[in-house]
Amino acid sequence: MILDTVGMFDAAAAFPEQLARALDVSRRSADGAALPQHEDIANIVLVGAGAAGQAGALVLEAVGPTIPVPIVVHRGYGVPNFVDGSTLVVAISFDGKTSETLEAAQDALVDGATVVCVSGGGELHAWALANDLVHLPVMPDAPVERAAIGSLAVPVLVLLDRVGMYPGAEAWIDAAIAQATVRRNELITESNFARRLARQLGRAFPIIYGGNGPGGTAAEFWKAQFNQNAKVAAFSNQVPELTHDEIAGWGQDGDVTRQIFQVFMLRHDFEHPQVSSRLAAVEEVLVEVVGAVHVVEAAGDGLLAQLFDLELIGQFVSLHAAVEQSIDPGPVPIVSEIASRVGDS
Repeated sequence: MILDTVGMFDAAAAFPEQLARALDVSRRSADGAALPQHEDIANIVLVGAGAAGQAGALVLEAVGPTIPVPIVVHRGYGVPNFVDGSTLVVAISFDGKTSETLEAAQDALVDGATVVCVSGGGELHAWALANDLVHLPVMPDAPVERAAIGSLAVPVLVLLDRVGMYPGAEAWIDAAIAQATVRRNELITESNFARRLARQLGRAFPIIYGGNGPGGTAAEFWKAQFNQNAKVAAFSNQVPELTHDEIAGWGQDGDVTRQIFQVFMLRHDFEHPQVSSRLAAVEEVLVEVVGAVHVVEAAGDGLLAQLFDLELIGQFVSLHAAVEQSIDPGPVPIVSEIASRVGDS
């Protein structure tokens, strides 16, 4: 019997519906909102921590190839020094209680930036209302933040569409919903490949690699899902950077690393040709020094669909990894404990 006290498997299975509802609500919320003008935005900062920061990274990679202004993701307190009256700052928080994000939004407003808040209520929503700022809701369609990547990312994508920075966002989100539906239907079958991957992983530590940009962002998401759902140490990196340093660390102790590590390589159709070549070379090297190399291929029409596709697969693999160790994937009390210890609860 699966131990899942907060319904993590149900949340993962409802991911296509999460995307669809987020699109519908974000579209209606943005209608009539006092959004900044395209020509007044010189740069964009997406502020968030945890899954909200990961959602920001996903948005960055989705819009990065076409967006006409610099866009960065900031995951800590304060804001970058370049933030000024020409900056659009988007503060993202699942429950509106993230201390880092609230402080960053407040500092950005002091610096003269246009601030848009995206949250499921909380202090961030109240602060936005008090300062007459645009607020886009994060729908409560997931039991915990890490299961809400769609609810967190879609409002930002719609916002960027409405200010002319990501034209056609709704069509790309629709394509992501279509692919998520196909993938979800595969992953809820009895003998799905996510369950097989988790069983093959067993008690080994997962290392997740992807190409720089989208693949690396997906790899970081997988790492966090393994950390929080399966309660296991996991590690991620991206090519080409890892081929300049980390790859050298696999040169010794193969008899040990083969026993304790397995690698997941996340691939998609939008890799730079040289990145693809390097990933293939890394795979050939790692076969000799880790227990297994699992290649996971994204599918879907467009970069956004493939990003969400990889992240949905990662949710299911990590959830099945928790099942393999008889672990409840929902609660993560250490996260709350750390926040309490530093006074951020």
